[in-house]
Amino acid sequence: MIMERLTADERLTLKTGAFGAVFLVSNAEPGMLAMVRESFAASGAFGAASGVVKEALTTGPLPELPRDSALEVEAIVLPALSRSVAILRAKSPGDVEAYRSVVLAAADQVAQAHRGATPDEVAVLDRIRTALAEPA
Repeated sequence: MIMERLTADERLTLKTGAFGAVFLVSNAEPGMLAMVRESFAASGAFGAASGVVKEALTTGPLPELPRDSALEVEAIVLPALSRSVAILRAKSPGDVEAYRSVVLAAADQVAQAHRGATPDEVAVLDRIRTALAEPA
């Protein structure tokens, strides 16, 4: 099957979802040292991606996320995750599972990076998992 190339907007949507998911988990348990450790954990997971997913996550600009409120970030990130799955399903169905796996692995590594996942981080991981799930 021939896969269509992703547009710059579509790549940014994938990146917003992935980086945003990591940001949400990281923000669930604030702490500067933890954030540094967590960002290294996430970059390893993104670097392990391949194909379309790797290209989307490692090229182009970083997504702009609101700085004021975790709720605002979540209102952008969770729909971006769902849209990313839809984009990949339409253009590169073989990469849907890879995207899900990379985002969940990165988010999980972030949650585990600092003394294991807290209840708040687990709650955020559940919302990320739901956003990445098959649409109804």
